[in-house]
Amino acid sequence: MTQIVCAVLNIYLLALFVRIILSWFPINPGSVMAQVFSVLYTITEPVLGPVRRAIPPIGMGIDISPLILIIGIQVVGSIVLGCRIGL
Repeated sequence: MTQIVCAVLNIYLLALFVRIILSWFPINPGSVMAQVFSVLYTITEPVLGPVRRAIPPIGMGIDISPLILIIGIQVVGSIVLGCRIGL
């Protein structure tokens, strides 16, 4: 069971990284990339949203909620579950 949870955490971490990278580029509505981003947004926003509300953006509107979530996933994965989390 632990291996399944570790695999899910790794997949979620990958989805989070891809969402972060895609957010740096303009995406045309209706394109394939817009659909990919929409799926990633749907997967990651339920967790990122509460973190974003708890920790507002720092200077110049820099959103550190993805960084906090990445650290949290790694802590849960490595310390609590004892698995290797990372890409």
